[in-house]
Amino acid sequence: MTADMPQDDLILRNARLIDGSGAPSIEGDLAIRDGRITAIGQIGERRAAREIDLRGRALAPGFIDVHTHDDGALLQADGMVPKISQGVTTVIAGNCGISIAPLSIEGTPPPPFTLVGGPGSFRFARFADYVAALEGAGIATNAALLCGHTTLRQSVLADTRLPATPAETEAMAVLLDVAMAEGAFGLSSGLDYPPAVGSSTDEVIALARIAAARGGPYVTHTRNYFETMDEALEEAIDIAGAAGGRLVISHHQCTGAMNHGKAVPSLARIDRAREEIEIGMDVYPYAASSTVLRLERCDTGLRILVTWSDPHPEMARRELADIAREWGVSEREAGIRLLPAGAVYFQLDEGDVQAILRHPRTMIGSDGLPHDVHPHPRLWGTFPRVLGHYARDLGLMPLEEAVRRMTGLPAEEFGMTDRGLLRVGHAADLVVFDPATVIDLATFEDPDTPARGIEEVFVNGTLVWTGGAATAARPGRVLRPEAPDGSRQRLS
Repeated sequence: MTADMPQDDLILRNARLIDGSGAPSIEGDLAIRDGRITAIGQIGERRAAREIDLRGRALAPGFIDVHTHDDGALLQADGMVPKISQGVTTVIAGNCGISIAPLSIEGTPPPPFTLVGGPGSFRFARFADYVAALEGAGIATNAALLCGHTTLRQSVLADTRLPATPAETEAMAVLLDVAMAEGAFGLSSGLDYPPAVGSSTDEVIALARIAAARGGPYVTHTRNYFETMDEALEEAIDIAGAAGGRLVISHHQCTGAMNHGKAVPSLARIDRAREEIEIGMDVYPYAASSTVLRLERCDTGLRILVTWSDPHPEMARRELADIAREWGVSEREAGIRLLPAGAVYFQLDEGDVQAILRHPRTMIGSDGLPHDVHPHPRLWGTFPRVLGHYARDLGLMPLEEAVRRMTGLPAEEFGMTDRGLLRVGHAADLVVFDPATVIDLATFEDPDTPARGIEEVFVNGTLVWTGGAATAARPGRVLRPEAPDGSRQRLS
């Protein structure tokens, strides 16, 4: 390289560098070459093929959305726009026990598989086929793909209402082991959903052991946390303890009036368990949840917003109580008529949400449902809402700490050793945003609204979002976990 040749592909000048560790921000520059960070700080006379003056705007590692249902969206040309528009550069998909592979379903999938796809979505009997489809077409973000316990049950069990037999458990274990060899990042469970409600703790332990042996986490939507929150948390801790691997508690929350106020004691219980096992947890920054329409939640006085309905699509964006009155029936009867359907449940306490957000080990996950006709606003607004509403406006945490919960902390919890921090040699997953204006604009009435203040987003050094629009670039990669010996899992 001669003296007058550029050393780098791109230099971002005069930025407020927020490095993802929680440390105070500094003013400086950042250089990129071949998709990696090559220099940070006061880099003086380094030259690049292109330079951008950020004039004090914040430059941070790209956000890691640790809880998504983007399995189907990753396959769509513009499916990741809700994520890159809010600064997300890596998604963890296949959560709540529901992964798009390894499973083949003809026709319309049954609930809860409708959370991630419709007819034709579940066409990957081998996990390797799904990975190959993503890598062949290209993806806008990086993706870590969990293998779902419910998906395994649907693939193997003769009757998903029952606990797995020893032979069925062994068949699921083999299928999971192969999936992880082919690119799965870990195991997820959704023990609150009908195809998994009948599962035994022992069958989940057997599968979590496979994930742990491959270096992957056990990520759980715990069992019936609406009615038995304390017992659900204990079961998750027991499973991880017996399996010998890392536990991640999905969308930790205190659901329903009977659980309001339990955030502080539940966090204390998790902290005690951390003395024995590794535990991560995530939360979405809203006092309302979203999933399929559950009949047991009807006629309980809970405010329920119907987001979609196959037999009655005209009832989307309407409250269940109003529909029931109009039809002259109970909410449960209205729910039966609406099924299959989706819903938003206004069942959380804001004080609990804030207590969980304040905890220094809480990661941020959107839990958005891109397949919904009328999604929860968290699909488009989660990360800017934490930065703008909770960190800047309410002062719940410093901006640098908010960024850590979205970057360095999830990279640490999930073992992503070359992402989540502004460090020389790390992947150039980056977001440029304006700390003074960043905010979510998506609402329950108009959820498909991009956030304000997210200016540029880079994935592996390539620009994927600028000027309020996607660039159509697909530089993302399918990420693999590190095996216990430190090696990176690869496709077999």
